[in-house]
Amino acid sequence: MTKIAEPSPTTAPAEEPRSIWMRLWRRAISFISPPADAEVLREVVEELIEEPLSESGISPAERMLLANIIDLRKCRVADCMVPRAEIVAVDATSAIKELLEEMSAHGFSRIPVYRGTLDDVIGMVHVKDIVPCLSQGRTCTIPELLRPVLYVAPSMPASRLLLQMRQTRQHMAVVIDEFGGIDGLVTIEDLVEQIVGEIEDEHDAPSAPPIIARADGTLLTDARLTIEAFEHQTGIHLPPIDGEDVDTLGGYVTHLAARIPHVGENFPGGNGLSFEVLEMDQSRVKRLRIRVPRPAAEAQPATGKIAATRA
Repeated sequence: MTKIAEPSPTTAPAEEPRSIWMRLWRRAISFISPPADAEVLREVVEELIEEPLSESGISPAERMLLANIIDLRKCRVADCMVPRAEIVAVDATSAIKELLEEMSAHGFSRIPVYRGTLDDVIGMVHVKDIVPCLSQGRTCTIPELLRPVLYVAPSMPASRLLLQMRQTRQHMAVVIDEFGGIDGLVTIEDLVEQIVGEIEDEHDAPSAPPIIARADGTLLTDARLTIEAFEHQTGIHLPPIDGEDVDTLGGYVTHLAARIPHVGENFPGGNGLSFEVLEMDQSRVKRLRIRVPRPAAEAQPATGKIAATRA
């Protein structure tokens, strides 16, 4: 009987030992440099997200959550904070009745407390600490109910702040700028919304769409909408402002005006665009009407992101 010779190691494909050594090398690198291994894991997850549903088995909702979690590493506190102009706070010398009125008016369960000026935030008060005082008929002051808040830099990664909030059980952070002033405010809800999307409870009033396309070709917009989001949703590109770093539509109009605008004023923005101020919140632009050239208005993409209404 003819004996069939077993293949010797020298007859094995040349790429096999290379692949074995490559796997061993990658495994050694993973022990030496865990961040590199984490980066590989991110790449694998990103590839999985991009695969069709039939191959990956991941639903659209799961796909969105995974993508948001991956993107969270790029997010900084400055990207998700409430800007200084929108912070609702009370002075430490205020009465409990005034504090409750602010909570009731804005639907907040936590409110930061400052001493003298907003740049000196000394803590926050939770509505759960007020209820026992009222139920027992005791008189209490705001300083007695103060709880600590975190103080963070705007460049801090949002994921790190989320972890710190969980560990310290403090759900509010004050964002401090380079000069020691208050730049903004972040709650744990703001951070979680970066992953799961907007969270609204039974006390939140239905919010109007950020962009409403009118039958006359104009656009009603929330002035807090970022320029990037506006351009993405409408396909309209705003002429840049030389030497200025502007993020929102309200900031764009304020720079066009070179001062604090007033309700009813119109400002040309170039490329046939015109911005009319419809609503102000003290010194901040709140709502705008944007007139666009007719061809651009007719070419608006039907993405479903812009709510249409009849004039």
